[in-house]
Amino acid sequence: MHDHLHVHLNEQPLIWRKASASNPTGNCVELAKLPSGEVAMRNSRFPNGPVIVYTPAEIAAFLEGARAGEFDDLAV
Repeated sequence: MHDHLHVHLNEQPLIWRKASASNPTGNCVELAKLPSGEVAMRNSRFPNGPVIVYTPAEIAAFLEGARAGEFDDLAV
């Protein structure tokens, strides 16, 4: 994980996506691919709040673990 929390781009706006299973009250995270190939993540309830940026390898490792059920115990 990188230590920069805000992403400022003078280019075109990011295209934020969230899972179709997201809570309708907005309790979810959104992801956007950056021009650099990195992936930005933010809290959908605070779209102007902090953004965490991950490398493609970090996102791939997380998704692999999620698919394997390694984080299922964290869901309420």
